[in-house]
Amino acid sequence: MKTSVVILNWNGRKLLEQFLPSVIKHTLKDDNTEVVVADNGSTDDSVSFLKEHYPQVRLIIFEDNHGFAEGYNLALQQIDSEYVVLLNSDVETSDNWLSNMIDYMDEYPGIVAVQPKILAQRQKTHFEYAGASGGFIDKYGYPFCRGRILGNLEKDEGQYDTIVPIFWATGACLCIRREVYFRVGGLDSRFFAHMEEIDLCWRLNARGHIIECVPQSVVYHVGGASLDLASP
Repeated sequence: MKTSVVILNWNGRKLLEQFLPSVIKHTLKDDNTEVVVADNGSTDDSVSFLKEHYPQVRLIIFEDNHGFAEGYNLALQQIDSEYVVLLNSDVETSDNWLSNMIDYMDEYPGIVAVQPKILAQRQKTHFEYAGASGGFIDKYGYPFCRGRILGNLEKDEGQYDTIVPIFWATGACLCIRREVYFRVGGLDSRFFAHMEEIDLCWRLNARGHIIECVPQSVVYHVGGASLDLASP
């Protein structure tokens, strides 16, 4: 298998029902790609729903909720594809979203990870908070994006459609070479959820690896669907 698109699920049957059809439609176009759902100890009917309605999706089932970081580490250990895409369950994909990233990484083997342009699923004319069009970090260690600074989200008018090196790629949709992912230690499970992708990209940068945003690939992210804003 060349590419595995891996969705980590925890009690997300409604999100899978809403967004998985677009992922399958825009992803499963050849025998070199698979869609994987890693279930993080769900207590809803996510697993039975997938088994009944999406037999073409590969299921990895965990008994416990290992969090975002360790959940992906454990899931990717059961995958042997060249490329893996960490895709949130609340992401709507578009045509060629995957091929635009994979073709680019095939052409430039020195690029270890990329992200697409992330637009808001509820307001598709604007960038979405988690990643927008590529992440950076200021001298104080504060992360920001092309298209988003603090809570200010810009309208997408093609101003960030250039492919550029970035400091961090969003964990909402992160395409990375699997071998490199594990070589730098994967996601740090101590983060459990949130900021873990910035830490991973920091380690990639520290080892001289290049991460880029490929905005010709577009996805739409709901954001905040898996964790209440008030959660500590």
